[in-house]
Amino acid sequence: MDPCDASSPITTHVLNTSDGVPAARLPLSLHKLDVHMMIWNLLTVGTTDDEGRCAGLISSDAFSPGMYKLRFETRQYWESLGQICFYPYVEIVFTVTDLEQHLHLPLLLSRFSYSTYRGR
Repeated sequence: MDPCDASSPITTHVLNTSDGVPAARLPLSLHKLDVHMMIWNLLTVGTTDDEGRCAGLISSDAFSPGMYKLRFETRQYWESLGQICFYPYVEIVFTVTDLEQHLHLPLLLSRFSYSTYRGR
C-alpha cells in the first residue's frame, strides 16, 4: 500500500508552526499494540509529502479495533533543516473502536513544543 494513499482510514498532516510551513519529508511510522504480548508491532513507515501529509498508513482491510501509535521522527526532520529540537520524536497513542470512522491526526510542531488533536 502506498503510505500516502488518501483512502486510508488513518491520515495525518504535520505543520511546522515555527516557520509557518508544512513539515515536508518528516519520517513517521504506524504501530499497533499486541495486547497479549504488550509490545508495539510496526505496521508501516512513511514520509510526509511536500504538503506535510501522509494520508494512507493502513488499508481498510488491515484496519481493526485496538490501540495504535503514530511515531514522528522529529529530530531527523529538524536536523534536515539544520536546527536542533527538544523532542527527538513524538508519539501519538490512540484507541480505535469504530471501524467506520476516518481518523485524521494532525500534528502542530515547533522545535520546543507540539500539539495534536483529532481532526476530520
